[in-house]
Amino acid sequence: MRKSFKLRPVDDFFFLRNVCGKFALEALRSEVKMMQADTPLMDQTDLDVVAALQIAPRVPANILGEILGTPTSTITRRLNRLQNERLVKVVGRFAWPLILSGNPQQLWVRCLPGQVTRVAEQLRAFSEIQFVMTTSGSCDIYADLFPLHGSDINDLLSNRIPSLPGIKSVEARLVLDSRRVGQSWRTGRLSGAQTEALAAHIVPVNQPALRSMDELTDVEFGTLSELGRNARASAAEVSRTLDVSSSSTYRAIQMLLATGAISPRVEVEPSAVGFPVTAVISLQVKPKSIGAVLDRLATHDSARMISMVTGKAPVVFAGAFKGPAELAEFITRDIGALPGIQAMDTCVGGSVLRRYWMDREGVYIGEQVKGLLRR
Repeated sequence: MRKSFKLRPVDDFFFLRNVCGKFALEALRSEVKMMQADTPLMDQTDLDVVAALQIAPRVPANILGEILGTPTSTITRRLNRLQNERLVKVVGRFAWPLILSGNPQQLWVRCLPGQVTRVAEQLRAFSEIQFVMTTSGSCDIYADLFPLHGSDINDLLSNRIPSLPGIKSVEARLVLDSRRVGQSWRTGRLSGAQTEALAAHIVPVNQPALRSMDELTDVEFGTLSELGRNARASAAEVSRTLDVSSSSTYRAIQMLLATGAISPRVEVEPSAVGFPVTAVISLQVKPKSIGAVLDRLATHDSARMISMVTGKAPVVFAGAFKGPAELAEFITRDIGALPGIQAMDTCVGGSVLRRYWMDREGVYIGEQVKGLLRR
């Protein structure tokens, strides 16, 4: 089976082990095994479709075909296959004020020997856990905890999660500023002209943001729920599901998009599109340099998540890389050039068990956790 990426020399693994810690080599070897497994990888057309949908998730198939220079029938067939095989999903990202009672928390979990997989599976039982990934480095598991409306965040952080069997310790860091999120990440395959053409099909956010679910009618709430599962759903499709007129769902869709209540996003595992190495890097930064560091990191192509958090290391960067050499270059060149850096800690990702409330089996994407929208 043809692969869409190449493995780097083994020397890169040893270099990164020295940079990231003694367990990085084992994690990267695990990634390589996954890359070599009998996984349905995407060809160039598939990768172009994914790259285009990252920019304009709701662009019609015929327009997408024109921009990519591919027949509409091929675009439709490829997109259906990618979705049916659970390699790609186009979902909706809900605005935080609508679903959360406070800011997210980053969890850095250390486990007892041999208990990492068990603990990671237990964390998936909490609907408040948005992301779970095993790691190598100073922690065994990295997770994101989102305080959904009605959740007792203090009980989760003080009692329920720390008392899970197999956990040795949990460090929680409150997210103070989320400078970049996963839906901003791009594979960077398309030309400038193609990117500009796709950008014309993004519904602009130009209306005042909603403050709570109470501002939504029943039709708008139902539409929000449907777009959360399938952000490419048409007004006609939503109307059939809700048993209301298509004109009502059309108005609801336009309002939800224009207010930013929901933002369409493409879900795909980075390893499926040629970025098999994930790293989460904590940076100790002088207070006066935090803003500049956040701004500089936000422009890097590899960035998936950039946050200012509480704790000793106020800046946390998560990125996806084509290989160990690219990560090594990022650490030595890009981070090395940042102002005010005092120390850093790098954790290399192992297995992602959940991303954006959807459980993962390697590159395959499961269903979204139920109960995110609460009134």
